[in-house]
Amino acid sequence: MIFPQAIFFDMDGLSVDTEPLWLKTEVELANEYGADWSLADQAHCLGGPMSKVGIYLGEKSGRADLAEWFSDEMVRRMVQRCSSGVAYMPGVEELLTEISALEIPIALVSASPRPIVDAVLNGLSKNYYQFSISASEVTRSKPFPDPYLLAAERFAVDISESIVLEDSATGVASATAAGAYVVAVPHLVPIETAPRRIILKTLENLTVAELVKQFNR
Repeated sequence: MIFPQAIFFDMDGLSVDTEPLWLKTEVELANEYGADWSLADQAHCLGGPMSKVGIYLGEKSGRADLAEWFSDEMVRRMVQRCSSGVAYMPGVEELLTEISALEIPIALVSASPRPIVDAVLNGLSKNYYQFSISASEVTRSKPFPDPYLLAAERFAVDISESIVLEDSATGVASATAAGAYVVAVPHLVPIETAPRRIILKTLENLTVAELVKQFNR
């Protein structure tokens, strides 16, 4: 890769600081149905899809019959919380500003359903993304490659010459399967190094030039 054709950002925990809201909502729902919820449970569900969270909440609470309702209720409560405004993760807005100045196409690709993605975007101080892909737009969400392949198709770019930024193993698996270069910023769950992948602790002070340099080594 000489220069990225496009750069795609995951949403929860990578672009925006919504993971505490997810944890609060999961704990809340689990407790309402007599179950405990720990960071290990959050890690198990990290990266989605939403149906996985609903099924897991059903198992934890002994109410497997409510799995679909749990998913829908998680969405409803998360939309309400995100609508109050969300903050970018450290370094993200600065990186987005630089990418925009360089006129590199940018899109948001999330495993969250459309209502949550829209609530997050509406709650941002500024939206830098040219479009967003949610789980609602694909038949198979992450860890399948479909969301990133669709995003590349919309920009008419080569996904294998594009960069994806992710924080979860599920998201990294999706980006890797699509064939993109991957920047992983692990959250809760460790991510292994691999070809065409770099692992970072934070996006603070990261520049496009540094990304290109690391991938061209």
